[in-house]
Amino acid sequence: MPQPVFTTPLVGRETELARLAGVLERARAGESRAVLLAGDAGVGKTRVLDEAAARAAESGTAVLTGHCVDLGDVGLPYLPFTEILAAVAADERFAPVLAAHHAVDRLLGAGPDAAGDAGGRLRLFEAVAALLADLAGTAPLLLVLEDLHWADQSSRDLLRFLLSRGVLARPVGGAPAHRLTVFGSYRADDLHRRHPLRPLLAELVRLPAVERLELQPLTDGEVARLVRARQDRPLPDATVRGIVERAEGNAFYAEELLAATGARVGGVPSGLADLLLIRVEQLSETAQLMLRTAAVAGRRVEHDLLSRAVGLPEDELESALREAVGHQLLVTDSRNTYAFRHALAREAVYADLLPGERARLHGAFARLLAGRGHPAETAAERAHHYRESHDLAEALAASLEAAGHAQRVGAPAEELRHLETALDLWPAVDAAALPTGDGTDRITLTLRASVAAAHAGEGHRAVALTRAALAGVGQDADSELAARVRYTLAGNLLGVDHGAAFAHSGEALALIPADPPSPTWVWAAATHVLAARQLGDDDTALRVARQALPVARELRVTDAQADLLISLTGLEGGTRRTPQGRERLKEARELARRSGNMTVEMRALFHLAIGCFESGELQECLPWLAEGLDRARRAGLQAAPYPLEMRYLQLLAMYTLGQWDACLVAAAAAAEALPPSGGFALGPAWYVGVARGDRTAPDRARELLRRPFDWLATLVAGIVLTDDAALRGDPREAVERARTTVSALSEGGRLPDAAVRLVALALSAVADRVAELRRAGRTGQPGQPGPEAELGDWTDTATQLVELARETAAPGKAGAPQGPEGQAWLARAEAEWTRAVSGPDPGVWEKTVAAFDYGDVYEQARCRLRFAEALLVADRREEAAAQARAVRESADLLGAAPLREQVDDLVRRGRLADTRPSGDRLSPLTAREQDVLRLLALGRSNRLIGEELFITGKTASVHVSNILAKLGAASRTEAVAIAYREGLIPRQASASG
Repeated sequence: MPQPVFTTPLVGRETELARLAGVLERARAGESRAVLLAGDAGVGKTRVLDEAAARAAESGTAVLTGHCVDLGDVGLPYLPFTEILAAVAADERFAPVLAAHHAVDRLLGAGPDAAGDAGGRLRLFEAVAALLADLAGTAPLLLVLEDLHWADQSSRDLLRFLLSRGVLARPVGGAPAHRLTVFGSYRADDLHRRHPLRPLLAELVRLPAVERLELQPLTDGEVARLVRARQDRPLPDATVRGIVERAEGNAFYAEELLAATGARVGGVPSGLADLLLIRVEQLSETAQLMLRTAAVAGRRVEHDLLSRAVGLPEDELESALREAVGHQLLVTDSRNTYAFRHALAREAVYADLLPGERARLHGAFARLLAGRGHPAETAAERAHHYRESHDLAEALAASLEAAGHAQRVGAPAEELRHLETALDLWPAVDAAALPTGDGTDRITLTLRASVAAAHAGEGHRAVALTRAALAGVGQDADSELAARVRYTLAGNLLGVDHGAAFAHSGEALALIPADPPSPTWVWAAATHVLAARQLGDDDTALRVARQALPVARELRVTDAQADLLISLTGLEGGTRRTPQGRERLKEARELARRSGNMTVEMRALFHLAIGCFESGELQECLPWLAEGLDRARRAGLQAAPYPLEMRYLQLLAMYTLGQWDACLVAAAAAAEALPPSGGFALGPAWYVGVARGDRTAPDRARELLRRPFDWLATLVAGIVLTDDAALRGDPREAVERARTTVSALSEGGRLPDAAVRLVALALSAVADRVAELRRAGRTGQPGQPGPEAELGDWTDTATQLVELARETAAPGKAGAPQGPEGQAWLARAEAEWTRAVSGPDPGVWEKTVAAFDYGDVYEQARCRLRFAEALLVADRREEAAAQARAVRESADLLGAAPLREQVDDLVRRGRLADTRPSGDRLSPLTAREQDVLRLLALGRSNRLIGEELFITGKTASVHVSNILAKLGAASRTEAVAIAYREGLIPRQASASG
């Protein structure tokens, strides 16, 4: 039977498919089984069964499929089995078997009807069972019965017979086992309390050979993958997120929402709405009225609130609720609330309301909520209902109340949403009805919204809001307000546009006189110091900071005082890497904490942590990061700029220390809470991915570059893509990535410190290419035609790159030397340059290995590989073997497969396995391959090797093939001989042992 051809890959469902595959495998061995697959409509039951059937067919199983159809009360008897028998009749393979079972002809319309004859029904059931048994004797057989919730009574009776008494019964008297599997599917959400399939399911799942498999909704990540796989053009992240949120794991809903993308704004696609409303229309009029009222309340509604809004007698309401719950349109919980089982069902019911009906019900809910206690907690709901009932003045007041509540409970994203709603409503409300009081003018609200946006991780939205505030400030505006707008805009621009931030903070400072002193001037000065530092104008930053700090102390603006102390730590002698600098940072942290300014406190904790990191004290930085992230979590500020940078630094410390698995676990846990703009924080997990050969890591990095410019995101993407290009042996791309990233990160002529790392990574690719050319015998001078010129071009490139690294690492005007990390990367850049222009130098590489001894496990291992290579060239073979052995240990510990392959290649090329530094041999084989080789030398077969090592025979075969390839052997015997000769296994390991 032809199987469906799918245009998109199956997303998720690996566990379910593995379970179905296991059942099929047992059936092919003669253990007949049945699986009843349950799941909501659209969750993907048919797709999973089709995939399982396709795989079964590829392995030689005959697949027969029957469908049940919704024909109401006039269902056709035996419909799915009739379809199956028709397929059997059309298949020439089964003609002899079918010819021997005339009793089933009545299902094909060729025999007398047995519907009213109990004895005839039994003979028919037995005939179908016998036919299926004989078909399974011809070939392994898979019976697929779809949509059993629509099965007619006769089909349900036949299925009961087959599973309990017929084909699945164990053969007796030495008869051959049945190679038969039955997969049946049904909609769990269609099984109301009195559905006729429910008692049959309860009976069948108690049978030993029948199991139930529930298909859960897809995860958010799987829905996102499905949506992107279904589309041949890139989709905006916001579109994908919207579909994921609304589909709630339902594959069909996601595909319908995707199909409607661009065709309409909001709402439920008409085809999907019709499907959802069919189930609603099966209810009584009273139940439908109740559902329409509940839809206006939202996804969830309390019983008391619904009762007052719908206005039905209590007994009628309870009857309507019982009906909706029975049909699985509503679900209830212990809190006396009701919720729509799926949000899209609620959307469809809501969209079906008449405009007047909708406005009237929203007004009713708004008034009911206003009359209850705890007004702040219901402010968001009241704002929504007032707005939809067109009472805009009340909607504005409730939105501001909701924003205040969100701010108090540490929910900046919700605060931003309510403030933006208030700003949208502002021009539509009569002037007399607008709120009054301090901080309730439109400009101040816009500034407040920009702060919430920054705290929510929406940096570019924060910039847009402050620019809107700036546009709304007139010539006659209060100078302090005008200055606040400008320095707030400057603060939001710090990670986006350093030059513009400096210009706006300078304007803010110029708008307010320094005398008399004021908090606004102090904050304008503190922001200007930050902007000047970002731009590289340390002289201006130092002058303004020293002028502003005494004023902040005099006015007791302690949070601004803390902010200035942090800035001065990097400007004066005691940097954040010194004990004096850290004491100043601790003082700033305490001042900020006492003032309640979490942003400045986060800044102090970040600088304490990164100061430790730059000093090579990696373990010491982790407690500061843990404290900062915990404080941010408690305040709801995980998505704010400094907590995001702390998350990145925490993962970077784990990566550097070689705690790669812990880094990946922490990144996965953090991913759910990150805003789209905070993806860079996961960068160290992608560094792990590149080092382990994960090809998805570069794709994730490229996603960062598709977003609006962000300094850290650009850096992370540059590191990932430069290193990936180098590992792939593409020096041109590596150099281009490094140069492009450095250019993007440089502003005002100031090179970023990270340029040294980028240059070193690119130089490694250049040096690899030069080494390859030298091995091929290509030598020449720059400018000469032909391949000889390539060597000179690459050495010129290497020199240009190392000069860039030297310029970056040179001490600045403040005279602060590079920390251990920066010195190590500079050492590597110098060593790679030396390798490119004159060949590997053991002395240079030995110093580079020592430079990374501060704790960077992976980079030290990579430098050891180059050191081993240089030692080998210098014919210091024993030392080279020792370094190679250390590289291999690190690569295995980290799971860095590409590095392991590189050192194995060096061992093979340099024949380092012949070197005996201390009586042992340097094997090119993994630990598992060495175990297999030992058993191979004892004459074990693949099956026996597998049994002894607790692996499959197939896996053992793969290991044997790898051993032959690595040792250059043509046979198992030759591999053992080579292993003896090179000392990879002891002589006593023999078949006789």
